[in-house]
Amino acid sequence: MDPELLARIQFALTAGFHFLFPPLSIGLGVFLVIVRGFAYKTKDPAWRSLADYWTKIFALVFAFGVATGIVLEFEFGTNWARYSRFVGDVFGSPLAAEAIFAFFMESCFLGIVLFGQKKVSEGFHYFSTIMVCFGAHLSALWILVANSWMQTPAGYHLVETENGLRAEITDFWAMVFNPSTIDRLWHVLVAAWCTGAFLALAVSAWHLLKKRCVPAAERGLKTALSMAAAALVLLFASGHASAMLLEKTQPVKFAAMEGIFDSSEPAGFHVIGYVDEEAGTVRGLSVPGVVSVMLGKGLEVTPENRVLGLDDVPAEERPPLQLTFQGFHWMVYGGCVMVAVAGVGLLLWFRGKLLSTRWWLALCVPACVVPHFALQMGWIATEVGRQPWIVQGLLKTKDAFSTNVSAGQLWFSLIFFTLIYAVMFALFVALLLKKVRQGPKEIAAAGDPES
Repeated sequence: MDPELLARIQFALTAGFHFLFPPLSIGLGVFLVIVRGFAYKTKDPAWRSLADYWTKIFALVFAFGVATGIVLEFEFGTNWARYSRFVGDVFGSPLAAEAIFAFFMESCFLGIVLFGQKKVSEGFHYFSTIMVCFGAHLSALWILVANSWMQTPAGYHLVETENGLRAEITDFWAMVFNPSTIDRLWHVLVAAWCTGAFLALAVSAWHLLKKRCVPAAERGLKTALSMAAAALVLLFASGHASAMLLEKTQPVKFAAMEGIFDSSEPAGFHVIGYVDEEAGTVRGLSVPGVVSVMLGKGLEVTPENRVLGLDDVPAEERPPLQLTFQGFHWMVYGGCVMVAVAGVGLLLWFRGKLLSTRWWLALCVPACVVPHFALQMGWIATEVGRQPWIVQGLLKTKDAFSTNVSAGQLWFSLIFFTLIYAVMFALFVALLLKKVRQGPKEIAAAGDPES
């Protein structure tokens, strides 16, 4: 296999696996702030027990997120040396800011949350929980700054060096708040809130099905459902805003996601479909004109309001169409499943049947994987849809690879990482399930000795 392809597969594997954990940290951070706030305000032992319980799960997720994220930074230097040389001045700044201003702060306050509960005041302990949550969000900001610059570069100039062109920052804040940073940040954050909320929903539902730790589980279920419902409203609103921006800043990616080939007709939405690249069409079920209307362009196509079609893009400038199209659509499907689960839950809550409807509680347990699936699909659509560019309009992926890394070396590291990550995933699932079965200890001791 081509060394460049192997390097891309390896980075996809390591980044995709790492991406299981940061969204959980962000979402569970918000959930912890809410339940710890109720515990601080009400002094209710059930709320306190629930907060202590989810603090331990948050710590587990945080630890695995740190361990899996370190690998990515080394890959930039080993497998993508030409990329690192080109964007080092730009890309290094947000990564350094993430480590100094976000990760260290989050780690320090997490130490207080985990080990300082009896050594600091209750108010400062709650403040530390808020700072842990804030640190997780701040980390997301700096990582999204770096990634968004690759999508929509700004605040830089190109400098000729003895090793070739190099991008250097001319305006730090223009680089930070490049055209796609804010829209993409909000979309990722609210998706992370959904991820944390659905895990809390699943665990609480499981405890209720087993009739264990009931007082804490009831509070956890209702809190998680409320959080999920609010996040889902923001998720679809931010997704629409991101799509409108994407059509302006990365029209080729947008066309690939939506399967738009002919720019002379109003763009329709494909409910389900398969991209036939040879025929230049999408086979499946579609609703004509919906995308054009949602973009505010109407159903009458003019030179000023047309949506770019792939027929107007040279084949070598197109991303892998099938993967981009399916990734985007399966992300949307995942969002719709989450809306259905949360919507039914709200309806049952309104009717007073939330805690007694066992089939819905059983549905919530496996539903915790849906946000992860949607996030992975969205990440695939975003990164694959940018191809053939690794930095939009500036550097192509084929020109960013380390030429002195052999296919044999990449095969060895790819197999090694796959095995290590398989072991880590099994270990994480085993530890998570162990903590889930334990339940909130104080409630278990007071109300259910068997749990």
